[in-house]
Amino acid sequence: MASPIPTRAHNQTRRPLVLIAVMISMFMAAIEGTIVSTAMPGIVSDLGGFSLYSWIFSAYLLMQSVTILIYGKLADLYGRKPIFLTGITIFLVGSILCGLATSMVQLILFRLVQGLGAGAVQPIATTIVGDMYSIKERAKIQGYLSSVWGISAILGPLLGGFFVTYSHWSLVFWMNIPLGILAMIGTGKYLHENIDRKHGAIDYGGSLYVFFGVSSLMILLIQGGTAWAWLSWETLTLGGSACLLFVFFIVRERQFAEPLMPIALWRSRLVATANIASLTNGALLIGISSFLPAYLQGVMEQTPVVAGFALTVMSIGWPIFSTIGGRLVLKIGFRPVAASGGVALIAGALFFVFMTPDKGPVWAGAGSFLIGCGMGLTNTTFIVAIQNHVDWKMRGIATASNMFMRIVGSALGAAILGGVLNNQLFRYLAAHGQKSHSIDAANVLLDHEKRGELSATMLHLLQKGLSLALADVYKGVLLLAIGTLIFALLLPKPNFSHKK
Repeated sequence: MASPIPTRAHNQTRRPLVLIAVMISMFMAAIEGTIVSTAMPGIVSDLGGFSLYSWIFSAYLLMQSVTILIYGKLADLYGRKPIFLTGITIFLVGSILCGLATSMVQLILFRLVQGLGAGAVQPIATTIVGDMYSIKERAKIQGYLSSVWGISAILGPLLGGFFVTYSHWSLVFWMNIPLGILAMIGTGKYLHENIDRKHGAIDYGGSLYVFFGVSSLMILLIQGGTAWAWLSWETLTLGGSACLLFVFFIVRERQFAEPLMPIALWRSRLVATANIASLTNGALLIGISSFLPAYLQGVMEQTPVVAGFALTVMSIGWPIFSTIGGRLVLKIGFRPVAASGGVALIAGALFFVFMTPDKGPVWAGAGSFLIGCGMGLTNTTFIVAIQNHVDWKMRGIATASNMFMRIVGSALGAAILGGVLNNQLFRYLAAHGQKSHSIDAANVLLDHEKRGELSATMLHLLQKGLSLALADVYKGVLLLAIGTLIFALLLPKPNFSHKK
């Protein structure tokens, strides 16, 4: 198999410097999740719109899911560098706009722009690493990349809590600007590709099917049971539309000369199993990172900084076990490593299922740590397995397909679990004679000063309702963890005969 970057390009490319630039870009994308999650209660208390809480995450993830396959295909056709730099530029424009938002609706729209650029950042960064390093080196380098997630998970919640408490939440988005510029300089100057750029048709029509299909499903899951009855014409129409659009997408991919999601990839048991497991992983992760700060601040009455610490400990387990997993896959195979990660995810999910307000942030932190261990073992295994399984010409789209499934999982997870939260809180308030209060009444719980103005009775009612609603969210997280374990056990034995 030919080397992914020809020898002449290897001589020109300064791998350590490119790796640093790639790690900075991944840090920028990684910290976006943890820092926004911790800052969200403060953002909601400022802009209002608790019922739109999950859309801040869903909008970002939706646009990522739509564009990630296009970027992966473009990277295979025209090279990694130009597409990567374009994605970072769009991401930075979206970040600037997010910081200028004056309402939740504006913030959601600007998060769409941010997601449009983010679709290129993480998958192409991972692909660049796959190009520069061999299979044995990749397993080791994955540990370095995972350390980026660890550092971002430590700094993200702390910075998010710090900005909200002592400055303004807009800095959560504007801090991306210097990071993005550094990543662009490093990649633009030191990454040299020597490839034959090809011209091929990009399946933009297929991406529209994905966009409208995922959008329809997300709106249904968030609004169903609250704004609309489950058997209303709105939910039935959206559900039917989503199914038809996904069918159209599959049919189109079979017929299109250069599809976004080559069906041949899915004929591989390893790729298909790893991708489906990544779907459940993405949904599970968003369920913890999105809603844990709301529980700690709204129910346990902890500060944003403490909520950030509880989420941060996920980072301790993630890079450690990602490094361990990267070394173990070459010795004992993909399946045992991924299955061990699935067990850790279940253990972490159980901590959240049995979490009560009196257990405090230490209990939440223990659950986060176990989730981090599981994520480190499973995500590293899936990426290394897939990149080893395909050659250079398919590596961009193969890597993008795995990222796509994880992001779609996160988008759907945010929608499903957000719908569960809204639905259960709505039912609880109605059952206790508070039909006059909408779900947005929970805004008050996320603001320390406003919370202090509530009567003891109303405070208890809202906290109890939010606690019970989030308990159902964590039951969903447990089911997703079980799903990841099942698919991990279905992974085939590895074939390390694949070269670079």
